Amino acid sequence: MSLKILVISNYRTTITVRPEAEIFIGLQKAGHSVTIMTYGDSWYREKFEEAGIRVIDFHPEKKFDKKEIAFIRNEILEGAYDVMHLFNGKAMINGIQAAKGTPVKVVLYRGFEGHIHWYDPAAYWKFLHPRVDAILCNSEGVAEHIAKASLFVKPKLVTVNKGHRLEWYAEVEAMVHEELGLDPKAFYAVCAANNRKMKGVPYLLKAFQHINPEFNIHLLLLGKDMDTPENLKIVEACPHPERIHFMGWRGDSLRIVKMAQTFILSSLYGESITKSVLEGMSLGTPAIITNIPGNREMIVDGESGYVVPKKDPKALALALEKMYRDPEAPQRMGAAAKERIRNRFSSENSIKGYEAFYQDLVASD
Repeated sequence: MSLKILVISNYRTTITVRPEAEIFIGLQKAGHSVTIMTYGDSWYREKFEEAGIRVIDFHPEKKFDKKEIAFIRNEILEGAYDVMHLFNGKAMINGIQAAKGTPVKVVLYRGFEGHIHWYDPAAYWKFLHPRVDAILCNSEGVAEHIAKASLFVKPKLVTVNKGHRLEWYAEVEAMVHEELGLDPKAFYAVCAANNRKMKGVPYLLKAFQHINPEFNIHLLLLGKDMDTPENLKIVEACPHPERIHFMGWRGDSLRIVKMAQTFILSSLYGESITKSVLEGMSLGTPAIITNIPGNREMIVDGESGYVVPKKDPKALALALEKMYRDPEAPQRMGAAAKERIRNRFSSENSIKGYEAFYQDLVASD
Protein backbone atom coordinates (compact mmCIF):
# COMPACT_ATOMS: atom_id res chain seq x y z
CA MET A 1 0.00 0.00 0.00
CA SER A 2 1.51 3.30 -1.16
CA LEU A 3 1.15 6.11 1.37
CA LYS A 4 1.16 9.91 1.34
CA ILE A 5 3.34 11.08 4.24
CA LEU A 6 3.78 14.63 5.57
CA VAL A 7 6.81 15.25 7.79
CA ILE A 8 7.53 18.36 9.85
CA SER A 9 11.08 18.45 11.21
CA ASN A 10 14.28 20.49 11.34
CA TYR A 11 16.93 19.29 8.89
CA ARG A 12 19.37 22.19 9.15
CA THR A 13 22.17 20.13 10.65
CA THR A 14 23.90 17.33 8.76
CA ILE A 15 25.34 14.39 10.69
CA THR A 16 22.85 14.85 13.55
CA VAL A 17 19.77 14.45 11.34
CA ARG A 18 21.17 11.94 8.86
CA PRO A 19 19.65 8.76 10.37
CA GLU A 20 16.19 10.36 10.37
CA ALA A 21 16.46 12.07 6.98
CA GLU A 22 17.65 8.90 5.25
CA ILE A 23 14.55 7.05 6.46
CA PHE A 24 12.31 9.34 4.43
CA ILE A 25 14.56 9.19 1.40
CA GLY A 26 14.28 5.41 1.67
CA LEU A 27 10.48 5.56 1.95
CA GLN A 28 10.28 7.79 -1.13
CA LYS A 29 12.44 5.33 -3.07
CA ALA A 30 10.20 2.49 -1.85
CA GLY A 31 7.26 4.04 -3.72
CA HIS A 32 5.64 6.24 -1.10
CA SER A 33 4.94 9.96 -1.60
CA VAL A 34 6.80 12.00 1.00
CA THR A 35 6.43 15.74 1.57
CA ILE A 36 8.67 17.47 4.09
CA MET A 37 8.10 20.82 5.79
CA THR A 38 11.46 22.16 6.96
CA TYR A 39 13.67 25.23 6.77
CA GLY A 40 14.48 26.14 3.18
CA ASP A 41 18.18 26.42 3.93
CA SER A 42 18.37 22.88 5.31
CA TRP A 43 21.46 20.99 4.18
CA TYR A 44 19.31 17.97 3.35
CA ARG A 45 16.93 19.88 1.08
CA GLU A 46 18.92 19.12 -2.06
CA LYS A 47 19.17 15.42 -1.22
CA PHE A 48 15.44 15.27 -0.51
CA GLU A 49 14.58 16.86 -3.83
CA GLU A 50 17.03 14.64 -5.71
CA ALA A 51 15.14 11.66 -4.28
CA GLY A 52 11.83 13.09 -5.54
CA ILE A 53 10.61 14.38 -2.17
CA ARG A 54 8.61 17.60 -2.23
CA VAL A 55 10.10 20.12 0.21
CA ILE A 56 8.04 22.99 1.62
CA ASP A 57 10.08 25.92 2.95
CA PHE A 58 8.30 26.15 6.29
CA HIS A 59 8.85 25.24 9.92
CA PRO A 60 6.76 26.44 12.90
CA GLU A 61 8.40 29.22 14.91
CA LYS A 62 5.79 29.71 17.64
CA LYS A 63 3.48 27.51 19.68
CA PHE A 64 -0.28 27.78 19.07
CA ASP A 65 0.28 30.22 16.21
CA LYS A 66 -2.96 30.63 14.25
CA LYS A 67 -1.28 31.41 10.94
CA GLU A 68 1.11 28.48 11.21
CA ILE A 69 -1.71 26.14 12.23
CA ALA A 70 -3.76 27.33 9.25
CA PHE A 71 -0.80 26.79 6.91
CA ILE A 72 -0.31 23.21 8.09
CA ARG A 73 -4.06 22.51 8.00
CA ASN A 74 -4.33 23.75 4.43
CA GLU A 75 -1.53 21.40 3.36
CA ILE A 76 -3.18 18.47 5.17
CA LEU A 77 -6.47 19.07 3.36
CA GLU A 78 -5.01 19.79 -0.07
CA GLY A 79 -2.49 16.96 0.10
CA ALA A 80 -4.94 14.34 1.41
CA TYR A 81 -2.17 12.76 3.48
CA ASP A 82 -2.46 9.39 5.15
CA VAL A 83 0.09 10.18 7.87
CA MET A 84 1.56 13.34 9.39
CA HIS A 85 4.73 12.74 11.42
CA LEU A 86 5.81 15.51 13.83
CA PHE A 87 9.33 15.52 15.26
CA ASN A 88 9.68 18.48 17.65
CA GLY A 89 7.66 20.50 20.15
CA LYS A 90 6.50 23.38 17.95
CA ALA A 91 5.65 21.03 15.10
CA MET A 92 3.69 18.81 17.50
CA ILE A 93 1.63 21.52 19.15
CA ASN A 94 0.72 23.29 15.91
CA GLY A 95 0.38 20.11 13.87
CA ILE A 96 -2.04 18.49 16.33
CA GLN A 97 -4.24 21.58 16.26
CA ALA A 98 -4.12 21.65 12.46
CA ALA A 99 -5.19 18.01 12.21
CA LYS A 100 -8.43 18.39 14.17
CA GLY A 101 -11.40 17.29 12.12
CA THR A 102 -9.25 15.75 9.38
CA PRO A 103 -8.70 12.02 8.70
CA VAL A 104 -4.88 12.22 8.70
CA LYS A 105 -3.11 9.94 11.17
CA VAL A 106 -1.07 12.03 13.60
CA VAL A 107 2.24 10.47 14.67
CA LEU A 108 4.70 11.98 17.16
CA TYR A 109 8.36 11.06 17.57
CA ARG A 110 10.05 10.60 20.94
CA GLY A 111 13.80 10.19 21.02
CA PHE A 112 14.66 10.20 24.72
CA GLU A 113 13.32 8.83 27.98
CA GLY A 114 11.87 11.19 30.60
CA HIS A 115 9.97 14.45 31.09
CA ILE A 116 6.51 13.11 30.26
CA HIS A 117 4.17 12.93 33.27
CA TRP A 118 0.44 12.35 33.59
CA TYR A 119 0.18 15.26 36.05
CA ASP A 120 1.87 17.77 33.71
CA PRO A 121 -0.75 19.84 31.80
CA ALA A 122 1.77 20.56 29.04
CA ALA A 123 1.94 16.84 28.19
CA TYR A 124 -1.69 16.94 27.06
CA TRP A 125 -0.83 19.38 24.28
CA LYS A 126 1.62 16.89 22.82
CA PHE A 127 2.25 13.26 23.76
CA LEU A 128 -0.91 12.74 25.80
CA HIS A 129 -3.22 14.68 23.47
CA PRO A 130 -6.24 12.55 22.47
CA ARG A 131 -5.85 13.55 18.80
CA VAL A 132 -2.50 11.74 18.61
CA ASP A 133 -2.90 8.38 16.89
CA ALA A 134 0.51 6.94 17.73
CA ILE A 135 3.93 7.72 19.16
CA LEU A 136 6.98 6.29 17.44
CA CYS A 137 9.72 5.71 20.02
CA ASN A 138 13.43 5.39 19.36
CA SER A 139 13.86 2.67 22.02
CA GLU A 140 11.90 0.34 24.23
CA GLY A 141 13.01 2.41 27.21
CA VAL A 142 11.23 5.46 25.80
CA ALA A 143 8.07 3.44 25.17
CA GLU A 144 8.15 2.08 28.72
CA HIS A 145 8.39 5.59 30.16
CA ILE A 146 5.47 6.92 28.12
CA ALA A 147 3.35 3.89 29.00
CA LYS A 148 3.88 4.61 32.70
CA ALA A 149 3.00 8.28 32.21
CA SER A 150 -0.21 7.55 30.30
CA LEU A 151 -2.75 7.01 33.07
CA PHE A 152 -5.76 8.56 31.37
CA VAL A 153 -4.74 8.58 27.71
CA LYS A 154 -3.36 5.37 26.19
CA PRO A 155 -1.51 6.24 22.97
CA LYS A 156 -0.37 3.57 20.55
CA LEU A 157 3.35 3.07 21.17
CA VAL A 158 5.68 1.56 18.60
CA THR A 159 9.47 1.26 18.78
CA VAL A 160 11.64 1.67 15.69
CA ASN A 161 15.29 2.64 16.15
CA LYS A 162 16.96 5.24 13.98
CA GLY A 163 19.58 3.13 12.28
CA HIS A 164 22.95 3.82 10.67
CA ARG A 165 24.88 2.56 7.66
CA LEU A 166 28.46 1.43 7.89
CA GLU A 167 29.26 3.08 4.57
CA TRP A 168 28.54 6.50 6.11
CA TYR A 169 31.73 6.06 8.12
CA ALA A 170 33.87 4.16 5.63
CA GLU A 171 36.01 7.19 4.75
CA VAL A 172 36.68 8.29 8.33
CA GLU A 173 40.40 7.94 9.00
CA ALA A 174 41.60 7.29 12.53
CA MET A 175 43.40 10.20 14.14
CA VAL A 176 47.15 9.75 14.43
CA HIS A 177 48.17 9.98 18.07
CA GLU A 178 51.00 12.38 17.29
CA GLU A 179 48.49 14.87 15.82
CA LEU A 180 47.12 15.28 19.34
CA GLY A 181 50.42 14.95 21.17
CA LEU A 182 49.35 11.60 22.65
CA ASP A 183 51.34 8.49 23.47
CA PRO A 184 50.61 5.89 20.73
CA LYS A 185 51.33 3.07 23.20
CA ALA A 186 48.59 4.09 25.65
CA PHE A 187 45.04 2.73 25.87
CA TYR A 188 42.37 5.36 25.12
CA ALA A 189 38.75 5.57 26.19
CA VAL A 190 36.79 8.39 24.55
CA CYS A 191 33.59 10.09 25.66
CA ALA A 192 31.89 12.41 23.16
CA ALA A 193 29.09 14.37 24.85
CA ASN A 194 28.23 17.78 26.20
CA ASN A 195 28.45 18.04 29.97
CA ARG A 196 24.89 17.70 31.20
CA LYS A 197 23.78 16.15 34.48
CA MET A 198 22.17 13.21 32.68
CA LYS A 199 25.57 12.20 31.23
CA GLY A 200 26.99 11.39 34.69
CA VAL A 201 30.47 12.71 33.85
CA PRO A 202 31.55 12.96 37.53
CA TYR A 203 31.05 9.20 37.88
CA LEU A 204 33.18 8.61 34.80
CA LEU A 205 35.96 10.80 36.16
CA LYS A 206 35.79 9.07 39.56
CA ALA A 207 36.33 5.75 37.78
CA PHE A 208 39.91 6.89 37.14
CA GLN A 209 40.46 7.08 40.89
CA HIS A 210 39.98 3.28 40.96
CA ILE A 211 42.03 2.21 37.94
CA ASN A 212 45.31 0.44 38.66
CA PRO A 213 47.95 3.19 38.31
CA GLU A 214 50.19 0.74 36.46
CA PHE A 215 47.65 0.52 33.64
CA ASN A 216 48.35 3.21 31.03
CA ILE A 217 44.67 4.04 30.43
CA HIS A 218 43.74 7.55 29.27
CA LEU A 219 40.39 9.32 28.96
CA LEU A 220 39.61 11.71 26.11
CA LEU A 221 36.66 14.01 26.82
CA LEU A 222 35.13 15.55 23.69
CA GLY A 223 32.36 18.07 24.19
CA LYS A 224 31.35 21.39 25.67
CA ASP A 225 31.70 22.47 29.30
CA MET A 226 33.54 19.36 30.51
CA ASP A 227 36.24 21.22 32.45
CA THR A 228 33.99 22.57 35.20
CA PRO A 229 35.44 23.29 38.67
CA GLU A 230 33.62 20.20 40.00
CA ASN A 231 35.10 17.95 37.33
CA LEU A 232 38.59 19.42 37.65
CA LYS A 233 38.51 18.79 41.41
CA ILE A 234 37.71 15.11 40.79
CA VAL A 235 40.53 14.84 38.28
CA GLU A 236 43.01 16.34 40.75
CA ALA A 237 42.25 13.45 43.13
CA CYS A 238 43.13 10.82 40.51
CA PRO A 239 46.51 9.03 40.75
CA HIS A 240 47.36 10.20 37.22
CA PRO A 241 45.40 13.37 36.40
CA GLU A 242 47.58 13.89 33.32
CA ARG A 243 45.86 10.88 31.74
CA ILE A 244 42.54 12.73 31.54
CA HIS A 245 42.36 15.08 28.56
CA PHE A 246 39.71 17.80 28.18
CA MET A 247 39.59 18.40 24.45
CA GLY A 248 36.44 20.51 24.04
CA TRP A 249 34.12 20.32 21.06
CA ARG A 250 35.84 19.19 17.87
CA GLY A 251 34.63 18.83 14.32
CA ASP A 252 36.96 15.84 13.85
CA SER A 253 35.60 13.88 16.81
CA LEU A 254 34.82 10.80 14.69
CA ARG A 255 38.50 10.45 13.83
CA ILE A 256 39.35 10.44 17.53
CA VAL A 257 36.60 7.93 18.30
CA LYS A 258 38.00 5.63 15.62
CA MET A 259 41.50 5.98 17.10
CA ALA A 260 40.37 5.03 20.63
CA GLN A 261 40.18 1.47 21.93
CA THR A 262 36.74 2.04 23.44
CA PHE A 263 33.91 4.53 23.64
CA ILE A 264 32.64 5.14 27.18
CA LEU A 265 29.42 6.71 28.41
CA SER A 266 28.28 7.01 32.03
CA SER A 267 24.70 8.22 31.47
CA LEU A 268 22.31 8.28 34.42
CA TYR A 269 18.93 8.71 32.73
CA GLY A 270 17.09 10.33 29.85
CA GLU A 271 18.89 8.62 26.96
CA SER A 272 17.36 6.52 24.23
CA ILE A 273 19.67 5.05 21.64
CA THR A 274 22.60 7.43 21.95
CA LYS A 275 23.78 8.41 18.49
CA SER A 276 27.41 8.93 19.47
CA VAL A 277 27.62 5.33 20.70
CA LEU A 278 26.12 4.01 17.44
CA GLU A 279 28.58 6.14 15.49
CA GLY A 280 31.44 4.62 17.45
CA MET A 281 30.11 1.11 16.87
CA SER A 282 29.83 1.91 13.15
CA LEU A 283 33.51 2.88 13.21
CA GLY A 284 34.45 -0.39 14.90
CA THR A 285 34.94 1.08 18.37
CA PRO A 286 33.27 -1.01 21.09
CA ALA A 287 31.54 0.76 23.96
CA ILE A 288 31.29 0.67 27.72
CA ILE A 289 27.90 2.04 28.77
CA THR A 290 25.56 2.10 31.75
CA ASN A 291 22.46 -0.09 31.97
CA ILE A 292 19.85 2.67 31.73
CA PRO A 293 16.65 2.17 29.69
CA GLY A 294 17.24 2.63 25.99
CA ASN A 295 21.02 2.57 25.94
CA ARG A 296 21.28 -0.93 27.36
CA GLU A 297 19.63 -2.17 24.14
CA MET A 298 22.66 -1.18 22.07
CA ILE A 299 25.36 -3.44 23.46
CA VAL A 300 25.54 -7.20 23.90
CA ASP A 301 27.46 -7.33 27.19
CA GLY A 302 30.81 -9.05 26.79
CA GLU A 303 30.43 -9.30 23.01
CA SER A 304 30.25 -5.82 21.46
CA GLY A 305 31.25 -3.99 24.63
CA TYR A 306 30.35 -3.90 28.32
CA VAL A 307 27.21 -2.80 30.15
CA VAL A 308 27.68 -1.71 33.77
CA PRO A 309 25.45 -0.30 36.53
CA LYS A 310 24.92 3.46 36.54
CA LYS A 311 26.44 5.63 39.28
CA ASP A 312 29.14 3.00 39.80
CA PRO A 313 32.68 4.32 39.15
CA LYS A 314 34.24 1.03 40.28
CA ALA A 315 32.23 -0.92 37.71
CA LEU A 316 33.34 1.48 34.96
CA ALA A 317 36.95 1.07 36.11
CA LEU A 318 36.71 -2.72 36.15
CA ALA A 319 35.26 -2.78 32.62
CA LEU A 320 38.08 -0.54 31.38
CA GLU A 321 40.71 -2.72 33.07
CA LYS A 322 39.13 -5.87 31.65
CA MET A 323 39.35 -4.52 28.12
CA TYR A 324 42.86 -3.19 28.73
CA ARG A 325 44.13 -6.56 29.93
CA ASP A 326 42.88 -8.27 26.76
CA PRO A 327 44.84 -6.70 23.88
CA GLU A 328 42.62 -8.39 21.30
CA ALA A 329 39.35 -7.22 22.88
CA PRO A 330 39.04 -3.81 21.15
CA GLN A 331 39.41 -5.30 17.69
CA ARG A 332 37.28 -8.37 18.44
CA MET A 333 34.51 -6.41 20.14
CA GLY A 334 34.77 -3.65 17.55
CA ALA A 335 34.08 -6.13 14.76
CA ALA A 336 31.08 -7.45 16.73
CA ALA A 337 29.86 -3.87 17.21
CA LYS A 338 29.90 -3.26 13.46
CA GLU A 339 27.97 -6.47 12.89
CA ARG A 340 25.38 -5.32 15.44
CA ILE A 341 24.92 -2.11 13.48
CA ARG A 342 24.58 -4.09 10.26
CA ASN A 343 22.08 -6.60 11.66
CA ARG A 344 20.23 -4.76 14.44
CA PHE A 345 20.65 -1.00 14.03
CA SER A 346 20.79 -0.54 10.27
CA SER A 347 19.11 2.26 8.34
CA GLU A 348 17.48 -0.37 6.14
CA ASN A 349 15.77 -1.86 9.20
CA SER A 350 14.57 1.61 10.16
CA ILE A 351 13.04 2.24 6.74
CA LYS A 352 11.22 -1.11 6.81
CA GLY A 353 10.10 -0.48 10.38
CA TYR A 354 8.67 2.96 9.61
CA GLU A 355 6.96 1.62 6.49
CA ALA A 356 5.32 -1.29 8.34
CA PHE A 357 4.29 0.99 11.20
CA TYR A 358 2.66 3.56 8.90
CA GLN A 359 0.84 0.92 6.86
CA ASP A 360 -0.45 -0.84 9.96
CA LEU A 361 -1.64 2.47 11.41
CA VAL A 362 -3.51 3.49 8.26
CA ALA A 363 -5.00 0.04 7.81
CA SER A 364 -6.28 -0.03 11.41
CA ASP A 365 -9.39 2.05 10.59
